[in-house]
Amino acid sequence: MFGLIGHSTSFEAARRKALELGFDHIAEGDLDVWCSAPPQLVEHVEVTSLTGKTIEGAYIDSCFVPEMLSRFKTARRKVLNAMELAQKKGINITALGGFTSIIFENFNLLKHQTIRSTTLEWERFTTGNTHTAWVISRQVEINAPLLGIDLSKARVAVVGATGDIGSAVCRWLTQRTGIKELLMVARQQQPLTDLREELGGGRILSLDEALPEADVVVWVASMPRTLEIDADRLQKPCLMIDGGYPKNLDSRVAGEGGVHVLKGGIVEFASDIGWTMMEIAEMEKPQRQMFACFAEAILLEFEACHTNFSWGRNNITLEKMDFIGAASMRHGFTTLNLQGQLQAAAA
Repeated sequence: MFGLIGHSTSFEAARRKALELGFDHIAEGDLDVWCSAPPQLVEHVEVTSLTGKTIEGAYIDSCFVPEMLSRFKTARRKVLNAMELAQKKGINITALGGFTSIIFENFNLLKHQTIRSTTLEWERFTTGNTHTAWVISRQVEINAPLLGIDLSKARVAVVGATGDIGSAVCRWLTQRTGIKELLMVARQQQPLTDLREELGGGRILSLDEALPEADVVVWVASMPRTLEIDADRLQKPCLMIDGGYPKNLDSRVAGEGGVHVLKGGIVEFASDIGWTMMEIAEMEKPQRQMFACFAEAILLEFEACHTNFSWGRNNITLEKMDFIGAASMRHGFTTLNLQGQLQAAAA
């Protein structure tokens, strides 16, 4: 069995969903009540691969909401409690989605393996970052040509280049796509220098320097609320892959001619899955679409590969991306693309 640990996009959205599910005592509480609420296994599903294999899965709501991010101990406890529940339910491999993955990495939850009487078995969990990195890389390869962007002549900026997903995307772009130049943007200088040395190239730039030069922008960092993007300074055409969380890049450059924003790291399954929980993630097709990190747990269950496939920082190799990418296509996942947007615009 696979598991997915997720959460609502806001406190109000969580309260509405709790009412729908019949958890009135939680839904009617204030944020402090939600801070103490335990995780809930809210849904079981069956998923059938294009190969014909059927597996079972479960969705666990961590009862975390973004408004809790400033409460360090609460955020940490929410993720660890949800992981404990997944393990107690006997789930083989569980993916951390949304902020739960970010909290796990940034708060170094590996130091907290024992939760009450349970010792967490790390091999039962995955961040899903390998599949996300592969999907974003493929989105660059597939969608750039749709806009007339020749990657062999293109400059590609990766914002958040030194993160787990960002560094993996940089490796793929430089070694598999033949892009003209990689532009690397991140907050800390030394990790950027180390990454450039590992890759044997690439330019380190500030965000203000990189954006006007880039034909393609891969955004895999959280976007500051105060950030303003001057769309007039961007290349035309420009492909922008919003691989961060939450996905709000389109609101910064919406309506600008020649700038095309695509939600990054999202996949669509070949058939309806029959769950309701992707509605809280605001997917366009909630019966089929999901974050690629969630899909990684499904793929690992299909492959009977019960291991923490994506774990730690900067451990994503091209070989792992090849493995999970091949499994993704074999079992029926496709990457989100611009085809529909472009057809609608041309109509």
